[in-house]
Amino acid sequence: MDAHHALHFTFGIFGNATALFLFLAPLITFKRIIKSKSTEQFSGIPYVMTLLNCLLSAWYGLPFVSKNNILVSTINGTGAAIEIIYVLTFIAYSIKKERAKILGLFIFVLSVFGVVVFVSLFALHGHSRTLFCGLAATIFSIIMYASPLSIMRMVIKTKSVEYMPFFLSLFVFLCGTSWFVFGLLGKDPFVAVPNGFGCGLGAMQLILYAIYCNKGKSKNLAAADKPVDMELGKPQQEKQSRAQNGNV
Repeated sequence: MDAHHALHFTFGIFGNATALFLFLAPLITFKRIIKSKSTEQFSGIPYVMTLLNCLLSAWYGLPFVSKNNILVSTINGTGAAIEIIYVLTFIAYSIKKERAKILGLFIFVLSVFGVVVFVSLFALHGHSRTLFCGLAATIFSIIMYASPLSIMRMVIKTKSVEYMPFFLSLFVFLCGTSWFVFGLLGKDPFVAVPNGFGCGLGAMQLILYAIYCNKGKSKNLAAADKPVDMELGKPQQEKQSRAQNGNV
């Protein structure tokens, strides 16, 4: 193995490691969700879009679709299994309106993946199969990386990073960087382009965290004496008033 291939393989291994941490980072969030039996103001969209990205990327990395990308398949196959657990947990603990939205997205994700698999297996061969699957993986990888934009907007609006977990942002940056370099070394634009976008977005999240983390703590300390119902981020008094009026 020459130096170039060794470096390519090394970044693939590092990408697998950082991606695994990225997939496991939300465990803290889901521990909180399960404990409170509520999804609070967390968004389920990033987990659904991450699932689609994992499914399409795992398919793209298979040897009969693209060459020298088996490391892409192994980690994304693992990620898909983890994300399914997250999505189902989120659906179980979300309110009715949010549950319907996430369930609809979940069905959409499985449908898109099914169409890509069917078309690539039965209608395409060789380079056309690689191109089709690569484009699909790239498009939805970018959408996955862009899905936390709503959370970033909330951070700026509320000046609090409570609903943008630090480790998730950190490993978005590390994972995006690793696979960006892997794609460049392998001369694979379908790996390099979306992960370059992810690298930049992860860096933006870390910058926001650095700006607002202390402000968020100050805000939380100032509100510590107020009885807050974390289910919807509203005072318990308001919830009790709604309950008395029959509007739960």
